[in-house]
Amino acid sequence: MKRYFHNFGERIIEGILTLSGAVTSLTVLLIVVFLFKEGLGIFSQQPVAEGGVIAVNNQNPVKELSAKEVKEIFDQNIKNWNEVGGPNAPIKIFRVDDITDYYSEEQLGEDFKFLPQRLSELVSKNPNLIAFFPDEYLSKNFQGHQIKLKNISVGDFLLGKEWYPTISPAVQMGVLPLILGTLWVSLGAILIALPLGLATSIYLAEIASKRVRNAMKPVIELLAGIPSVVYGFFGLVVLVPLIQKTFGLPVGETGLAGSIILGIMALPTIISVSDDAMRTTPRAMKEASLALGATKWQTIYKVVIPYSISGISTAAILGIGRAIGETMAVLMVTGNASVIPHTFLEPVRTIPATIAAELGEAPQGGIHYQALFALGCILFLMTLFINLSVDFVSAKKKENR
Repeated sequence: MKRYFHNFGERIIEGILTLSGAVTSLTVLLIVVFLFKEGLGIFSQQPVAEGGVIAVNNQNPVKELSAKEVKEIFDQNIKNWNEVGGPNAPIKIFRVDDITDYYSEEQLGEDFKFLPQRLSELVSKNPNLIAFFPDEYLSKNFQGHQIKLKNISVGDFLLGKEWYPTISPAVQMGVLPLILGTLWVSLGAILIALPLGLATSIYLAEIASKRVRNAMKPVIELLAGIPSVVYGFFGLVVLVPLIQKTFGLPVGETGLAGSIILGIMALPTIISVSDDAMRTTPRAMKEASLALGATKWQTIYKVVIPYSISGISTAAILGIGRAIGETMAVLMVTGNASVIPHTFLEPVRTIPATIAAELGEAPQGGIHYQALFALGCILFLMTLFINLSVDFVSAKKKENR
């Protein structure tokens, strides 16, 4: 009887653990599905500014434009309709704020109640006009036709160089500067953190006494527990002014500041994983090297490091993963300029910082909202690639053993 209850209890615990694993896996799967469902919706929407209408005269043969062409027209870089497949005539630009140049206050009526009719009349009388105005002023009997904007393609989204998600009349959704900014800052962070982390882990594993190691190890691991916003404050108050003064820059919020902060934040991971990997080197291998006449340093870089190279590679990859996914510290010290970086002394913007800064202002379900979810998809794929790389390196390490 006692054995029966014992087995019954084990089955209950096993069932609870199985259910817990299933719920966790399903939750993660649903989050990923929701992320991609929202993010991929951007490719089915027209990139016109939220609640706006772009319209031309009925005689104008132009029916469709890209978001880039609309921006070039309103920036007056495209000045003739024949440059976008229309007649050989100069383009006349109109925004709703210009309405008083054409009609008096009496003609517009109290509280602009006649504005829809006046807009329709204006477009019908000017064959070369392109008008942008809120859709609430679109008359039911509008005497013109709306310009259809081409949907954003995957290529335009990934390779576009301009990120202006709230610009009117057509939003610009090029995420290349954000992707490169993320990779640029992460590269700088790993170039800073890997040599320092590797040197520290060698010292802890092979040189430091047991007393020093026991004192330093908890302090290093404590760095991982400091909130990222604290690192951000440190960077903003200390590091940013120092970089500005040292290099004579107009502003100190640069990719270099972000790289240094992320490098410091990645150090605990790199040191801990590398240290553990080095300490798994068999004692017999190190003693054999020393017995053959090798010095302690020769044993370290010819025996210990080659043996633990897979663990060191894993540490570097995990450090990059920490750098890519960081938000607050980077948001505070990098300047948040969505431009393609060329040096570490320029402001940059990363994907996590963009999502954190803009999601609260994006109307739910709108194209800006979906673009931010698409950025989340890109970030997810980056971190997935990093995790797969860790698994691959770890598997290779086991095969070598």
